[in-house]
Amino acid sequence: MSALGLSAVLGGCGIGSGGSDEVTLRLVAADYGDGKETGSQRYWDELAEAYESDHPDVDVRVTVYSWSDVDRKVRAMVDSGDAPDLAQIGAYADYADKGLLYQADDLLSIPTQANFVSQLATAGQVNGVQYGMPFAASTRVLFYNKTLFAKAGLSAPETWEDLADAAQALDAEGVTYPYALPLGPEEAQAETMQWMLSGGGGYTDSLGTYSVDSPQNVDTFTWLKDELVDKGLTGPVAPGKLDRADAFAAFAEGKVGMLNGHPSLMAMAKKNGVEYGMVPTPGVDGASGTTLGVTDWMTAFKQNGHQEQAGDFLDYVYSDRNVLDFSRRYDLLPVTGSASETMGAAAEDKELKPFLDELLTSELYPVGEKSWATVSARVKKDIGRAVARGEDPESVLKEIQTAATQAG
Repeated sequence: MSALGLSAVLGGCGIGSGGSDEVTLRLVAADYGDGKETGSQRYWDELAEAYESDHPDVDVRVTVYSWSDVDRKVRAMVDSGDAPDLAQIGAYADYADKGLLYQADDLLSIPTQANFVSQLATAGQVNGVQYGMPFAASTRVLFYNKTLFAKAGLSAPETWEDLADAAQALDAEGVTYPYALPLGPEEAQAETMQWMLSGGGGYTDSLGTYSVDSPQNVDTFTWLKDELVDKGLTGPVAPGKLDRADAFAAFAEGKVGMLNGHPSLMAMAKKNGVEYGMVPTPGVDGASGTTLGVTDWMTAFKQNGHQEQAGDFLDYVYSDRNVLDFSRRYDLLPVTGSASETMGAAAEDKELKPFLDELLTSELYPVGEKSWATVSARVKKDIGRAVARGEDPESVLKEIQTAATQAG
């Protein structure tokens, strides 16, 4: 991402030495790295500099925030009347519902828009119109520490019962986090949905209506509380206080026996010499039939009127070269068909192939619902209570369901 400021654009004109015809595009994006050297700011700085070298009339200014902050930061900017031109965030539908976003076909060239993976493009639609442009994707599997499993005489779990038994054995061996359950505010909505799916539930029912407190979901969180959390098998940090980034870091330090993870965890583990295995998420009676698919969204706000410049820049962002560069840097899945084909056939990407194969049959968040941003925020805030000591999982799920119904 390019420069660090978020200074306002006055009258649609640039600021600085570029003259009155220069346009400043402000982009806010999320960080996928684990430090300054690997952070997304570096990627965007390089990309913006390359784009600007061929477009001297456009100044691309990018600010990167952690996933814990980015959606909240963009919300505050929009609410204060200072929307960025572009924002790469977790939800888009509520902004689209308020008429704040450009449609994708008002921005992108036909080849670029047609190249999105169809499932992801459809998920970016509200009432059949695409506002959310998929930016990066991933699926989830269960990672396990092969060294710790071998020491405890374990094989990879296939069912919930297997997972609980393995956690007991790992705990007996003194493993810090037998199963890491990150239900903290950073990305609790992902861990929540992965467990809901493995129990036959989800955030919505077959008609697309919120069903957070469905019997399946209640059973799932009751099982988590009774069989893992209350037995002390989820580590020293309460699940509601444990963020995904911290859980991943602990796995990379060899302190975690098992956790749900996405492709970027592979590089973190390898860097520290942690030997890991990956299997489909365990379900009640066997491997879960559905996995979680996640994509993040690029959005373009109308406020500053930079439709032409934003669209041209996004065509550049979504070129195969840049999509593959970003995906490979952060072990994520491409969101375009041509880049997916390249990755699927490339020897250097063979470890991502299982995740890539899962993407087309995965289930995504209900991002097309204008209420999803509100529901996701409520899940991040409260779902940890569903497994906390002294709490009733069903009551907490009902509170979230009530909030979802009201937001809808």
